[in-house]
Amino acid sequence: MRTDFERAYVTAHGNVAVLTFNHPEVMNAASPKLVAGATEALKFISKPESGFRAVILTGEGRGFCSGANLSERSSGTPMDSGDSLQIVFHPFLRRLRNMKMPIITAVNGAAAGVGMSIALMGDIILAARSAYFLQAFTRIGLVPDGGSTWTLPRLVGTARARELSLLAEKLPAETALQWGLINRIHDDAALMDEALKLAQRLADGPTKALTLTRELYVASLENSFEDQIDLESRYQSQASATKDFAEGVTAFLQKRPAKFTGQ
Repeated sequence: MRTDFERAYVTAHGNVAVLTFNHPEVMNAASPKLVAGATEALKFISKPESGFRAVILTGEGRGFCSGANLSERSSGTPMDSGDSLQIVFHPFLRRLRNMKMPIITAVNGAAAGVGMSIALMGDIILAARSAYFLQAFTRIGLVPDGGSTWTLPRLVGTARARELSLLAEKLPAETALQWGLINRIHDDAALMDEALKLAQRLADGPTKALTLTRELYVASLENSFEDQIDLESRYQSQASATKDFAEGVTAFLQKRPAKFTGQ
C-alpha cells in the first residue's frame, strides 16, 4: 500500500514503513515542498493506528538527497536562510529525532549538504556501494546546517568533521564505513532488500525498549555519567512495566523466541 504526500510517499511493508523522498528529477533535492511533505509523512507513520514499528528513509531514483533545491530560490522562498531552516527543516529533523520507533536510513546515492545531515539521523545507516556523502555547503558560500556540526564530530571526531566541512570533498561509502560514519554497505541492487530485513527485525522487537534505548543514546551525548545512569534507571522502570518485558522473560524461561507486540 502506498500513501502519497507532496514530493514524498510512504509504502507499507507489514509493520515497516518506507518513507521515500520523491523528486528524482533533481536527485531529491530538499525544497520546502519536499521537506513539508516528508514531515506530513512522518506524522502519518507515527499515528498509533498505522501499526508501524520501524521506518526506513530513502530516496527515489539514483540519489538519497542532493542537498537544498537551489533552483527553487526564485519562487521567493529563502531556501537557505535561517528562517527557512527554523520554519521548514528543523521541525522535520526534530520529528525524526523524536520518533517512537527505530529509524534506518538507506542511502541509495548522493547524500549531500542537508541530505547528508538527514542521512545521519538514522539509528542505523546503510549505504549502497555507489553512495557518497558530501558536506557541500562551503562550495556555495554557506555554513553546514541540518545539525551536521553537532552530529559529525560525535561520529567521526572533530578533525575529520572539520575536514569534511571545510574541504567539501566527496566521501565514498567505503571510506564512510571505515570512519564509523555509517553502519553497513550493500551492493546497490540489494540495498532495499537488506534494509527491509533489518527493519523487520527491529519492528518485531520490543518497540518501547527500542525507543527508550535510542533516547538514551541521544541523551548520553550531553549527560554526565551520573545523569546518564540515573536516566537509565528511570527508563528501565518504564521498560520493565511493559507487556513485552513480561513476554521476554517468559520466552527466555520457556526457551522459545519472544513474540513482542510493542506494548
